[in-house]
Amino acid sequence: MERILNFIDGEARAAVSGEWLDVHAPATGSVYAQLADSDGRDVDLAVAAAERAYPAWRDLGREGRSNALLKLASLIERDTEAFVADESRDNGKPVALARRVDIPRAIANLRFFATAILHFSSEAHAMDDTALNYTDRQPFGVAGCISPWNLPLYLFTWKIAPALAAGNCVVAKPSEATPLTAYRMSLLCNEAGIPPGVLNIVHGLGPKVGSAIVAHPDVPAISFTGGTRTGAEIARVAAPMFKKLSLELGGKNPVLVFADCDFEQMLRTTVRSSFTNQGQICLCGSRILIERSIYDRFRDAFVERVRALRVGDPADATSDLGAVVSQPHLEKVLSYIELARQEGGRVLCGGERVLLGGALANGWYLAPTVIEGLGPACRTNQEEIFGPVVTLQPFDGDAHAVELANATPYGLASVIWTRDLQRAHRVARALQAGIVWVNCWMVRDLRTPFGGVKQSGVGREGGLDALRFFTEAKNVCVRL
Repeated sequence: MERILNFIDGEARAAVSGEWLDVHAPATGSVYAQLADSDGRDVDLAVAAAERAYPAWRDLGREGRSNALLKLASLIERDTEAFVADESRDNGKPVALARRVDIPRAIANLRFFATAILHFSSEAHAMDDTALNYTDRQPFGVAGCISPWNLPLYLFTWKIAPALAAGNCVVAKPSEATPLTAYRMSLLCNEAGIPPGVLNIVHGLGPKVGSAIVAHPDVPAISFTGGTRTGAEIARVAAPMFKKLSLELGGKNPVLVFADCDFEQMLRTTVRSSFTNQGQICLCGSRILIERSIYDRFRDAFVERVRALRVGDPADATSDLGAVVSQPHLEKVLSYIELARQEGGRVLCGGERVLLGGALANGWYLAPTVIEGLGPACRTNQEEIFGPVVTLQPFDGDAHAVELANATPYGLASVIWTRDLQRAHRVARALQAGIVWVNCWMVRDLRTPFGGVKQSGVGREGGLDALRFFTEAKNVCVRL
């Protein structure tokens, strides 16, 4: 039985409590590892280590920090196949997806911010002949980073890379459901030349570890990705302490399909945007809005494509979907499908657990599900399900499409399918979302701001926005 340890002050350590949590493999439902069951005492040790390491890491300079992060990226790349296997086993996603998306993107995150910090400029403002103002951006010390289970290493590095590049030390908590690749990465930190205490990883449960990081008086900034309810609790605790907050929260993302779209390209991409990673991506389109004149054509073609998707062993290259992350999550998603039926929805395909044989018999598999006949106000169209479930709704004209798209408390991402350039710009501007893709999905430039509006979060990650979040701006005014 493998044991997944904390990484504090450059050392792999068990939790102070000496207790352990079971870690399950979604593909089989079996326990494959034990995880350090940490608490506030472990967080205190990690914060103290980070504070000791901070002056030297800051003073190493941009180039020195850049070199260390680039070395870490190269070591992960060297061990790509091991990380791919770990990510699939831990999360239940197909190996092919981890190989194509998760691990390459984690490597890209480290390399992007390692080089971006070398070009991170500030502003200067001359006041005629009176004075010169310039902005000095400095790291603040210790950053708290809390990442989710759906894209484990991908989103873990998305947070720690800019924090470290900017000169901070980090106390980070990966999800207890998918801790393996963060642990594997921690074992490479010393080889990469990252000094002890610069990156500290504390494993365990959110109420014990995440809460301790958020409430710690010596952690002045928190970057969190996860559920909206947890984000609200973090804000409640952190706001009176005047901490900097970056919260990337839930989504109920609309896909707007206009009749003039490239139908085949739209159909192929919409299947992918609905069900990639078993629908467990905050950017997946879970509400598909279709112009009424092509509704029947879309519904029939889409359902045919979805029925052809193969749910199977994540290690099998032919599997389109693997297992969802946990038994409780499987039960949650199934409960929403039952709710949709109670609300009057018609399940066009899927809607049930998929039972596989042999070693996979107890795995957490769910058929991709398409539902129609539900209005915008029903719970199925209002609440985040975060699984392989989408709803279909027809619309009449641009204004109606925008009304339906904006009719939820969320505002993370959206997709528009149209050949009409003016419509694309007009509708994109009207959508209440932090990200709008036009005739594409998940095309990501790491320089661009990432985040949502309404209950989908506060602040922006990515590019210069991330580096600005992980620094404090100071105006210096010099009289001429």
